[in-house]
Amino acid sequence: MSHDPVYVTRPYLPPLDELMPDFREIWDSRVLTNSGPYHQALEKALAEYLEVEYVSLFCNATIALVTALQALKVSGEVVTTPYSFVATSHSLLWNNIRPVFADINPVTLNLDPDAIERAITEHTTAIMPVHCYGVPCDTEAIQKIADKYKLSVIYDAAHAFGVKRNSGNLFAEGDISVLSFHATKVFNTLEGGAIVCRTPEMKRHIDHLKNFGFVDEVTVVEAGINGKMNEMQAAIGLHQLSYLDDALSRRRIIDTRYREALHRVEGVNCMAVFKDAASNYAYFPVLINDAYPISRDALYALLRENGIFARRYFFPLISNFAMYQHFPSADPANLPVASQVARQVLCLPIYPELNDEDLQRIISLVQNPTGGNK
Repeated sequence: MSHDPVYVTRPYLPPLDELMPDFREIWDSRVLTNSGPYHQALEKALAEYLEVEYVSLFCNATIALVTALQALKVSGEVVTTPYSFVATSHSLLWNNIRPVFADINPVTLNLDPDAIERAITEHTTAIMPVHCYGVPCDTEAIQKIADKYKLSVIYDAAHAFGVKRNSGNLFAEGDISVLSFHATKVFNTLEGGAIVCRTPEMKRHIDHLKNFGFVDEVTVVEAGINGKMNEMQAAIGLHQLSYLDDALSRRRIIDTRYREALHRVEGVNCMAVFKDAASNYAYFPVLINDAYPISRDALYALLRENGIFARRYFFPLISNFAMYQHFPSADPANLPVASQVARQVLCLPIYPELNDEDLQRIISLVQNPTGGNK
């Protein structure tokens, strides 16, 4: 029996017929970009949803990261994680900043605060942690380190949209948080991103930077770039928000099914459930250890052979790529936990439209990868 391919994620989209009146309005108005009414409405709606005051929309999260570093005038060295998507560190190189890699916590897979402190030098000006898989970083410990050494903190929150934390708003931490609205994320505008900041002055500064530095048509105050989100994407985002709770609910059901089915499979470790935060269920990573009948890569290949495209997020580590290997902090001996996790991790498919039949196929293959044969 043939099946359609099952990818690690599939973009969730609102009904097209609901979007068409807004697309028609944008089409007729000819206001396509430059902070039009949909752009402004989405910034306001996101601020309300995230319970923050200042949101600046961007064309994508990578440009938002590059701009965040510019906005805070970060230079020298930045302590960051090797266990992330490459955009995290690429944004540093684009700003001529030296990334310094620190190891991760084996439970949260986020930057280990002790490793952060060991990595700080006289050239360090900031810390850039990632809320990996939407699991909140130890923000209190990170902020103590930042205060002690007078460092900026930029959170790469690309995975964390929709995460609710009991101990305080995740997006009010640090100096800046950067969100991703890429098609693979739980909330998407096809491409897109945003910066959340804490003051009206910083919001104004960021808005200048993302629009060539223009204040008005005759006044330029920053060496800015073009990082704006267009009106079509903003309109999609406004509709996506109204469906987000339903999408998260279905993701939660899939997450629960995986956990119930896999928690007793020898050699498969699911991520811990963190009581301080309501997950967005953006990813379902498992760690495949030596007790499993086959290797992680063999399981990855087996799933692909059956039309199931799991992903090894994040393998290889950023620090293993050629443009980073020459940094002393990229030495695998400096990153033992991250190196081990990268060899073991496999993210299984999770998205709202993943049907029960395909979900059970995935579970069955993981439960019995040898088909009864050793």
